[in-house]
Amino acid sequence: MLSISQLPSFSLTTAKSLRYPSSPSSSLSIFFSFFPKVSNFVRASSGIPNLVACSPTEIIIPRVNNAGLRIEEIVDAAKGKIRLDSWISSRINGVSRARVQSSIRLGLVTVNGRVVDKVSHNVKSGDEVNCTISELQPLKAEAEDIPLDIVYEDKHVLVVNKPAHMVVHPAPGNPTGTLVNGILHHCSLPCVDYSNSEEDDDPDEETFSDDEEMTTSPSSYAASVRPGIVHRLDKGTTGLLVVAKDEHSHAHLAEQFKLHTIERVYVSLTTGVPSPPQGRIEIPIGRDSSNRIRMAAIPGGVSGGRARHAASRYKVIETFAGGGSALVEWRLETGRTHQIRAHAKYMGVPLLGDEVYGGTKSMALSLLQKRVSRSDQEEIIELISRMDRPCLHAIVLGFTHPCTGEIVKFSCPPPSDLAEIVGLLRRSGL
Repeated sequence: MLSISQLPSFSLTTAKSLRYPSSPSSSLSIFFSFFPKVSNFVRASSGIPNLVACSPTEIIIPRVNNAGLRIEEIVDAAKGKIRLDSWISSRINGVSRARVQSSIRLGLVTVNGRVVDKVSHNVKSGDEVNCTISELQPLKAEAEDIPLDIVYEDKHVLVVNKPAHMVVHPAPGNPTGTLVNGILHHCSLPCVDYSNSEEDDDPDEETFSDDEEMTTSPSSYAASVRPGIVHRLDKGTTGLLVVAKDEHSHAHLAEQFKLHTIERVYVSLTTGVPSPPQGRIEIPIGRDSSNRIRMAAIPGGVSGGRARHAASRYKVIETFAGGGSALVEWRLETGRTHQIRAHAKYMGVPLLGDEVYGGTKSMALSLLQKRVSRSDQEEIIELISRMDRPCLHAIVLGFTHPCTGEIVKFSCPPPSDLAEIVGLLRRSGL
């Protein structure tokens, strides 16, 4: 359903840690231009350090292999039916769910004496489960010296501002030049040849993702590539992404994503203005039957098994060009593939620049060209013609630090291509 609810206004006043780029004169001005109401706070907070220092009492979690760890237990009667990988993960601390799934697929798990190699197998009350945790799989990506915009880093986690057009992890067709390749080099991890094999994606498999480019099974790479990618951003989406540097942190962060306690705020430009101007959209998302590279919002899809529960909250921050476009804030309650893009299309306001979901350049031009001042028409044509990605940016990321227990929050300004269009539309003032 699509329902209206009162949403808190966008604010950074509760931020534990803000990230400031090395060139504040340019990037911060972009940030202020997006959200002028918070600019006084940001300037007043400029003394906040970029990094959250670890306290002397910080608990250091040793990096352990856990290979060979065994459990032999009876499924609790109170739990009823539950997925095998989920149940095992709940019984072992510090081991990622992806590692558990790898153990299952390798035949290291039995249920009532029989080997079960399907991660989505349901266990029930009274079942006897035996599990041996597998060895860590070898790295399947090569370290590459790729410049990274590191927002925050300590011994356990890394927060990165991902640029447009960078794929998060290796996949067939993108074996190199990915964020993972760059992080391996940054963390001085060994290089191992990348295997160009691809597992089939399990449609029942729980994924901990934002707006993600699902080109391969997430468990395949989460289990085989360290440091651990906990969530993903689309190739064209920019902004903040957290990476776990050890297995304990990976498991802890993945659990936060599963429980929906991670704070994720996105901003986008839409073609048209959402109506109502703020609310909550709860429409299941599944694979588009007419286009396999695209997802779709499918009302009633959960009951039919065609889609998974998905919920997004949105709020119009500013409208432009007499309703031709809007700057919209999105807060995710779930993390489905292309969630924001699919929900925006369903609402009739696809993201500007999103050719896959209907926010085409021709649509944008038809809505904006005649609604901006005559002196700005040529420039808006040029800017939209250059836009080769959806106008979507992950602007805020907050989570509980997996080792210190502190709530940390990070923010980064939108990139120049998005900021330029917003600046022009705002300047035109129609």
